[in-house]
Amino acid sequence: DFVVPFSDTAAGMAERLSLIAEADVILSGGDIRDHIQPSLDAGKVVLLSNERIYRTKYEWYKWPVRYIRFSRKYKPYRNLFLLCSSAYTLHDYSLYGCFKGKAYKWGYFPELRKYSVDSLMSCKNPKKILWASRFLPLKHPEYAVELARRLRLEGLDFDMDIIGNGEMEDELKSLISGYGLDSCVHMLGRMSPEDVRDNMEKAGIFLFTSNFIEGWGAVCNESMNSGCALVASHAAGSVPFLVENGKNGLIYKYGDFEDFYGKVKSVLTDTELQRRLGAAAYETISSEWNAEVAAERLVKLARCLQETGDCDFFESGPCSKAYILKNNWFKGQ
Repeated sequence: DFVVPFSDTAAGMAERLSLIAEADVILSGGDIRDHIQPSLDAGKVVLLSNERIYRTKYEWYKWPVRYIRFSRKYKPYRNLFLLCSSAYTLHDYSLYGCFKGKAYKWGYFPELRKYSVDSLMSCKNPKKILWASRFLPLKHPEYAVELARRLRLEGLDFDMDIIGNGEMEDELKSLISGYGLDSCVHMLGRMSPEDVRDNMEKAGIFLFTSNFIEGWGAVCNESMNSGCALVASHAAGSVPFLVENGKNGLIYKYGDFEDFYGKVKSVLTDTELQRRLGAAAYETISSEWNAEVAAERLVKLARCLQETGDCDFFESGPCSKAYILKNNWFKGQ
């Protein structure tokens, strides 16, 4: 059994601590907490689920202090393992020599929708491009507008929807108006998760433009589950785990607009490629990267770690071995 959160009342906390004490395996989001320490000391398997440490510039001058702190916190425990909720998590911990050979792929698992692939693809508009998220600098919604401007200049036929709200909303509206894109770029405002998914089901192409600050990015899972031909920045934490470039989506080198534009243009002008990538994306999520598969694998992983201290059950997907991945791994292809 795995511990689940309870209320922070005195009674709720007492029940939580009692369950933790009884549990053979602990799955903890974040870091080692005081109430987990007894389980570690008792030799029970503890799985820490974490995103990356360095989402911005690596602070080299803090390395000595952190090396000492991390060494004391993580290295003494052979029963402590890392679930990487970002493809870059292990790299950041490896800077301090932590979790070598003890890290496994993990992530976030939004609702899985099941479809007939043929029916899903038949409902799509191959000229429809969708961007959906908060309007924040780290997510770069302006990339979508700049893309639309370039597509329009080249005379390509497309229709773009942008879903969301946030601090960059006025800037985006100004860009759309200034570029004269009102007829082909539509800002649809904030929507419920269900309505966003409904729009994904109709779109042929989905844009995921976040930078390295994006720990995971659940729209990656959701758009792939919806059969979109995904064009994604290599910087977002989910992309190296979920996307195989050219097989179930297209990855572009973050910061390289020409690479981004070229990838989108290729799926916009080649409907067969768009359909093939979308169908493969759906298969990736429906067969492997979903909550049901992840839960089953987590139980197997925990049992294996209890028995042997290692696990190589899975070649890919959740609970497969994670490896060090640097920010500059993708050179553009």
